[in-house]
Amino acid sequence: MRAVDAIIECLKAEGVEHVFGIPGGANLPTYDALYDGGVRHIQCRHEQGAGHAAEGYAKASGRVGVALATSGPGATNLVTPIADAMMDSVPTVFITGQVRTDLIGTDGFQEADVSGITLPIVKHSMMIQDPREIPEAIHTAFHIASTGRPGPVLVDVPQDLSRADIDYEPVDRVNLPGYQPTTEGNAKQIRLAAKALANARRPVIYAGGGVISAEAAKELTELGESDRFPVTCTVMGLGAFPAPHDHWLGMLGMHGTRAANYAMDEADLICCIGARFDDRITGKLSEFAPRAKFIHIDVDPAEISKNVPAHIPIVGDAKKILPKLTREYRALESDSARLDGWWERIRNWRDKHPLRYEDSVDSEIKPQWMIQALYQATGGDAIVTSDVGQHQMWTAQHYDFAKPRRWINSGGLGTMGFGLPSAMGAKVAMPDEQVVCVAGDGSLIMNVQELATCVTEEIPVKVMIMNNGYLGMVRQWQELFWDRRYSSVDMGSSPDWVKLAEAFGAKGVQLTQKESLVDDMKEALAEDGPVVVDVRVTPEENCYPMIPAGQAARDMVG
Repeated sequence: MRAVDAIIECLKAEGVEHVFGIPGGANLPTYDALYDGGVRHIQCRHEQGAGHAAEGYAKASGRVGVALATSGPGATNLVTPIADAMMDSVPTVFITGQVRTDLIGTDGFQEADVSGITLPIVKHSMMIQDPREIPEAIHTAFHIASTGRPGPVLVDVPQDLSRADIDYEPVDRVNLPGYQPTTEGNAKQIRLAAKALANARRPVIYAGGGVISAEAAKELTELGESDRFPVTCTVMGLGAFPAPHDHWLGMLGMHGTRAANYAMDEADLICCIGARFDDRITGKLSEFAPRAKFIHIDVDPAEISKNVPAHIPIVGDAKKILPKLTREYRALESDSARLDGWWERIRNWRDKHPLRYEDSVDSEIKPQWMIQALYQATGGDAIVTSDVGQHQMWTAQHYDFAKPRRWINSGGLGTMGFGLPSAMGAKVAMPDEQVVCVAGDGSLIMNVQELATCVTEEIPVKVMIMNNGYLGMVRQWQELFWDRRYSSVDMGSSPDWVKLAEAFGAKGVQLTQKESLVDDMKEALAEDGPVVVDVRVTPEENCYPMIPAGQAARDMVG
C-alpha cells in the first residue's frame, strides 16, 4: 500500500479516532488517505489551533493527541503548541509534511527544517529517510509520547516518500533498548520516605500535573488520608486531590492561597509528587522552604534535584509508587497527634487569610464572582479550559476542581490563545461532558478563528469571556511595579463579541448584571451549539494574593 495509507493504519492501530489539522502541498497524500481512511479529521483554521486542540484532546482523555500540518509555515505554526506540550508534559504526536527529498536543502518552496527548529522543544523527533520506516516510526512516536514523562513527538514525512508503495506489515511491539523509563521506584527509598513522613511534625504533600498524567489521583488521595497530611497542588495539578476536602490547602504558588504558601514556607518536610519546583512555586529559590527536607517523586530523573536538592529522591511512576508509600507509612503506625500543632497553625492561616474580594456595590460583575457563578451554573462538574492571565488564576482559585482532567490550561509556557482550541479538542475527546472555555478578551482574539471550526464541525463548546478591556495581568504588573505606566495594554472596544460570534455562526450573548449571572450562564450552557458569552467585569481588578516575582512566599501581598 501507499506509505500514507500505512500511516492511517498505524493511527487506527494506536486507537486514534480523531486528528486535527490543515492540508497543504506537502501533506496532500496524507489527506488523500484520510478521505476514506476511517479516522475523523477536524479541519482547523490555523495550525496553532490544531496543535492546541490535540493538547486539549490529550489532557481531557489521557489519550495521545494528534495534529497534522504541511511543510514550511504549516509546520512552523505548530512550534508554539509543541513547546507548550513539552512544558506541560502532554502526550502528543505531530505529523508534518516535508518537501520532496530532492528539494531538501535547496530552500525549496515551503521548505523549513522543522526537525532542527523544534529540536529543543520535543521529547523526540524523526525525519523519515525511507518510506519503509514509516510504520515503525509512527508506533515509536506514540510509545515515546505516552510513556515515562509524556511529551510531544514530531514525525516529518517528505512528500515523495509518503506517496511511495511499501509492503505494509503491522508492528506488534516497539523495542527501544535505549529508552526504558524507570517506573517502579526504589523500595529502600520508598521506606525512607515513609519514615520521614512519620517523623515529620510539619509535613506538606505538594502535587503537580505528573499525578494526573500518571492517573494517580486516587492514590494521592489515599496517601493524603493515610494520616492528616496537608495537601496542596500546582495550577497543573488541580483536581489531582479533591478541592472540597479537609486536608486541602488550596493551590500554591504565585497566586495560591496564603495557607498553602505559608505551610510550604514553614514545613519541615515537603513530599513533592509529579512537580518540578517551578519558579512560580518557589519564588526566590534561595529562600524557598528553608526549614524543609525534601522527598521528590518523579518519573523524569532529570527533574530530581534540578532546582531544589532532594534528600530522598524516588524515580518512577506515581501510580505505582504512591500505594507502596502509603502501605509503608501505615505499617509504621505513627502518632497522628504529632500533627495537632501544625493543623492549628494551618487553621489560623485559613481563618485569617481566606480567598476574599470586595464585592461591587452596584450590579457590576467582579471577576471572582464570575468564576463562582460559573461553578454554580455548571454544578462544579464541567471540563474547564482557560487561556492565560488573570482569568486563569481566578479560575484556579475559585472553581473547586474535585476530579482530575477537568482543568485544562497552559501552565509552563503560559500560551495566550490556548483556551478555545483546547476546549475544542477536549469536547471532541469527551463529547458527553460539558466543556467551558474561560477566556480573556486579550487571549481569545489570538485564536478566535477556531470558532469557525466549532461551528462547521458541530463542536458545542461554551466560551465565557472575562472581558475587562485590558491585557489584565500585564496591566496589573504595570500598576504594581511600573508606576501605573499602562503601555499597550488597553484592548479598546473592538471587537463586538456578540456580532463576531454571530458572524461565525455561533450564538453571542453579553452579560452585565451580577444578580442574574448564574441563571444567565445556565441559559447559555443549555444551548445546543457553540456559544460566546461576553461577561463585562470590573476593568482594573487585581488578582490577589500574589507573590511578587523573585520574592519569597512569606512576602505575599494583597
